[in-house]
Amino acid sequence: MNAPEKQIDILIAAQDINTYYGASHVLRGIDFHVARGETIGLMGRNGMGKSTLLKSIMGLVKPRSGSVAINGRPMTGAPPYEVARLGIAYVPEGRGIFGNLSVVENLKMAARPGTKGQRDWTYERVLDTFPRLKERLGHGGQQLSGGEQQMLTIGRALMTNPDVLILDEATEGLAPLIAKDIWRICGLIRETGISSVIVDKNWKHVTQITDRNVILVKGQVVFEGSSAELHAKPELLAQYLGV
Repeated sequence: MNAPEKQIDILIAAQDINTYYGASHVLRGIDFHVARGETIGLMGRNGMGKSTLLKSIMGLVKPRSGSVAINGRPMTGAPPYEVARLGIAYVPEGRGIFGNLSVVENLKMAARPGTKGQRDWTYERVLDTFPRLKERLGHGGQQLSGGEQQMLTIGRALMTNPDVLILDEATEGLAPLIAKDIWRICGLIRETGISSVIVDKNWKHVTQITDRNVILVKGQVVFEGSSAELHAKPELLAQYLGV
């Protein structure tokens, strides 16, 4: 007797997404999904639609057509706070911390249980994960370095106990040592079972921790597969990522 197939728990399902900025057709019929416990690398050169896809999922930009479902609930064009309540934490490019609030205030304002009541990510656990922040609790957000601000933004997102963490430009502009720490933290998050979507130009680091990778070119998916499959196709890396 065959064993029953394991049911895949889809947390984000975007289907046939077409998003425009004015007359510019940015996303062209994109299908994109995130399963529970899955880490996905979203790749492509600048201007290919990565951030627009994330904003279309988060409700920051409304697709002209197509659908977005979060945990099985239709959420196309819903306001970002409703998407966040369903367990999606978004770390945008540019970070978006509150510069006039301290590290403690930035973290504690975000604290809440997850969609299943889980409180795995406590204030203490976040500080243990980000020891640099523990040394700067009284500093205002604007007093932190770029790397510390990124750590604070990720820590704040974890305080919401999300099902999915979306990182747009995870290590953009960070010094190599700080970037290395961010990648370490991304690996830790993966081990806890939180799903992640990671956008970053460093495909080598991304593919070390991802289960699946999606490459966008001019608003369309041109590759979707495992890290091993991507590494086996250097011509794709050269053609679509310029490496």
